[in-house]
Amino acid sequence: MAFFSRLRSSSYKLNKFIQNTHPQSRTTLHSSSINSNNNKNNQSWRSFLLPVVLAVSGGSFALQLHKYPSLCDDDPNHHQQTIGGKDSTKYVVKGTYKPVPPDLITELKAICQDNMTLDYDERYFHGKPQYSFHKAVNIPDVVVFPRSEDEVSKIVRSCNKHKVPIVPYGGATSIEGHTLSPNGGVCIDMTLMKGVKALHVEDMDVVVEPGIGWMELNEYLAPYGLFFPLDPGPGATIGGMCATRCSGSLAVRYNLSLVLLILSVLTYATFILRYGTMRDNVINLKAVLADGEVVKTGSRARKSAAGYDLTRLMIGSEGTLGVITEVTLRLQKIPQHSIVAMCNFPTIKDAADVAIAAMLSGIQVSRVELLDEVQVKAVNLANGKDLPESPTLMFEFIGTEAYTREQTLIVQKIVSEHNGSDFVFAEDAETKKELWKIRKEALYACLAMAPNFEAMTTDVCVPLSQLAGLISKSKQELDASSLLCMVIAHAGDGNFHTVILFDPAQEEQRKEAERLNNFMVHAALSMEGTCTGEHGVGTGKLKYLEKELGTENLRTMKKIKAALDPNNIMNPGKLIPPHICF
Repeated sequence: MAFFSRLRSSSYKLNKFIQNTHPQSRTTLHSSSINSNNNKNNQSWRSFLLPVVLAVSGGSFALQLHKYPSLCDDDPNHHQQTIGGKDSTKYVVKGTYKPVPPDLITELKAICQDNMTLDYDERYFHGKPQYSFHKAVNIPDVVVFPRSEDEVSKIVRSCNKHKVPIVPYGGATSIEGHTLSPNGGVCIDMTLMKGVKALHVEDMDVVVEPGIGWMELNEYLAPYGLFFPLDPGPGATIGGMCATRCSGSLAVRYNLSLVLLILSVLTYATFILRYGTMRDNVINLKAVLADGEVVKTGSRARKSAAGYDLTRLMIGSEGTLGVITEVTLRLQKIPQHSIVAMCNFPTIKDAADVAIAAMLSGIQVSRVELLDEVQVKAVNLANGKDLPESPTLMFEFIGTEAYTREQTLIVQKIVSEHNGSDFVFAEDAETKKELWKIRKEALYACLAMAPNFEAMTTDVCVPLSQLAGLISKSKQELDASSLLCMVIAHAGDGNFHTVILFDPAQEEQRKEAERLNNFMVHAALSMEGTCTGEHGVGTGKLKYLEKELGTENLRTMKKIKAALDPNNIMNPGKLIPPHICF
């Protein structure tokens, strides 16, 4: 088949590289079929509680009853479904599995021709996120590779007709179980749709298909003096970045390769502080809804007050409302000059205080990154360096040469006032490359300390004024744990991560990792923060949403979901906790 000659996505290549670098046994996950025939005869009264429509026509009344199971996933007869949910501690999720009808396979074959597969290894690969410890009992029954928006529309329409769940799939760099297939069904791999449809240099925007990676896009844009400023994983695609409302992620920044250093400057770095998140950089998009209809969310104008903001509704919806097929992105000019600086502190609180002070000073810092002493030790061991093993801050300043030097001197003064030391900075490309390599390869360094372990990556974010307190409180708990834990923070926007390494064969270690994660999430929520600053919800963060957002918020989300996807086929089991009803 032509499919088997198709190139893997960059995330698959990277996964193979990591496996070769750190060999370890591969766990075989078998899909399991769960008999759901009894469910048809034992539906609870809530499954039949429907809007009663009183239709007046020619003086006669008619009652219409509609089955609407998506109103509540917490039906007692749906006890097999254990996806996330309030207070759940499960990380292996399963849904209500039903085999895909042969008629649907035939229809998909007619649509996709050779660009689909039933091969077990391929289905397993698509059913296990490459950067996540989350797992699912089931895997996709079939994987399709559409080549156009029209094919996506036909695929979704067929799946809706047969009430078969679909899971959109991009670069597989997400870490919260977004691409798991707990109900089986159809995985729609968008990586063949990777074209640039239009570039408007004077307007500084570009129209792309969802399967293009941000790295490939920036390579395309570089000759025009433009770039797209967000940098989630090396395999991350624009469609997936929209779906998760990313702003750069922990695993990704550590795995960036030297291809990022195009033009020998750090132009493709994480400019979250200066340029915002994904929601700030998407002008409009197109998506295929559950019934196969294609909707465009807006015009190409930089601002508009026309109608509901459907663009922002789709961004962060994690494939639960539609499959993104086209995105118009806001672009930026490649910075004229940049400086990278680094300094050390006696405590992690001192480092966090300086990050906050720098932001409050009014300096336009493009990014501020914090590494604790354990992370710096990991970098030393992995790269043969001799850095001071103490809490470390890294800054990047961009702009004109004079402006960036002025910013650097101001921050150097702030550092000296807060017990900082060893302040160094670089302007030439090679030295900047070496300095920033410390930050970029942090995750590799962590994993090198325990090659056969898995990493649980946390993602809390709080108001900037609360960051130092949260990091200090969390650090005490992490240091007291028996597990190996590192702290890395995007200190300029209140977002910080920990990498918690645990042996997946030791259940007690996994539970301890989960306990630490719970501690930090609840601490962040008590400070009016969030359980996820940039990684998204997927299945991993479902259990925290009710406490963070409230039942009314989640019910509203569920109503939107039910209105756009009444058969609940769009990435079911993600984003909305199953116990929420309306």
